[in-house]
Amino acid sequence: MFSEQGSNNKILCTLCPNGCSIPEGGYGACGIRSNKHGDLSLPYFGVLSGFSLDPIEKKPLYHYYPGYPIFSVGFYGCSLKCPFCQNYHISQNYGPPRDSSSPEDTVSLAYKYNSFGIAYTYSEPLIHFEFLMETAILARKKGLKNILVTNGYINEKPALELLPLIDAANVDLKSFNPEFYKKELKGKIEPVKRFIESASKSIHLEVTTLIIPGKNDSNEEILGIAEFLASLDREIPLHLSCYYPVFKYTLPPTPPSRVFSLAEIARKHLSFVYPGNIGNEEVNTYCPFCGNLLIKRAGYKVSLPGLKNGLCKKCSHPVKVAGI
Repeated sequence: MFSEQGSNNKILCTLCPNGCSIPEGGYGACGIRSNKHGDLSLPYFGVLSGFSLDPIEKKPLYHYYPGYPIFSVGFYGCSLKCPFCQNYHISQNYGPPRDSSSPEDTVSLAYKYNSFGIAYTYSEPLIHFEFLMETAILARKKGLKNILVTNGYINEKPALELLPLIDAANVDLKSFNPEFYKKELKGKIEPVKRFIESASKSIHLEVTTLIIPGKNDSNEEILGIAEFLASLDREIPLHLSCYYPVFKYTLPPTPPSRVFSLAEIARKHLSFVYPGNIGNEEVNTYCPFCGNLLIKRAGYKVSLPGLKNGLCKKCSHPVKVAGI
């Protein structure tokens, strides 16, 4: 899907904004989609990097089926080149294709694990568009939810084809600076913003930004992210996570105090902003109207002392939390 014939037996991939012109025998920038004898080939179709039953909060999704485990499947490859990727061993450095799982097998595994759905995660799922579509269709027919954990780097046409099959997503908005996307990630920010905007209209959406010292941690940048999300819906949860040195980045880790201060800035525009990767400290949800404790999180142990039927027990303010 989403390819065109180019000159000299090349294939133009139109799935993501990279717009790769793939020579015969070669691969796109993602390392996944290839040209075999002048046709787009998918040698990694159904090749999973792993699967597990994870807490939904690990995605992170804090307002979607809180406290539930979710069957999670991972892939190989990525459409961006983040030098700080914590999963670089499956997104950037990996071997040839190996045994694969069919969409039917994947859905059956979700049932085996008694999961309410499937999370497509770990490495970038969107570059595995065809497998994602087939599996999501089968999962939907079986009454399972489909959850994306993604960089949101996809062209508008395939995005609009996929989103009707998706129930929830966490999108990495890695910066609000176009130059950061261009220089550090070898990508563009506008398609990600467009995907976030489209997703906000049809599915449950949460957004994550990894806070990297000296790269994307200015007050102005986080304020820009908060204002952008608030222009769509001020109740979109934003996760601001501490960075730790990994892959090609050797910058010192982000002090949790910096994430806390940036969270306060973002809360000027957003109702729910959560610090992440901060150790053992509780990360709770409070009513934006009266301050009542709604959801208590101690690690992955979750309770809902202040919510009933989507309303704050104290003031009856409605709170967008699915699955309760």
